[in-house]
Amino acid sequence: MPRKGFTSEQIIRLLKEAEILIGEGSTTKEAVRRIGVSEQTFYKWRREYGGLRVDQAKRLKELEKENARLKRLVADKELDIHILKEALDYESKNG
Repeated sequence: MPRKGFTSEQIIRLLKEAEILIGEGSTTKEAVRRIGVSEQTFYKWRREYGGLRVDQAKRLKELEKENARLKRLVADKELDIHILKEALDYESKNG
């Protein structure tokens, strides 16, 4: 099954729809089939987005992107430091 790439808003809407179906007496298996995702995806989404409002989910995604960017930046700086230390060691041994 191809990935659909749902937005945070779509995920929250689908989770709410599934919870309503489950609340009306449908089984989880029936509810996830009706919203068009697997049970595994449903549980993953519920673990990640359960109880969030759309604005909170958007903010969460923004923070996750910012965190990833900062981690890349720190990794780059650590690499720079490592290279400079190696160069300094080389210079002190061969200088």
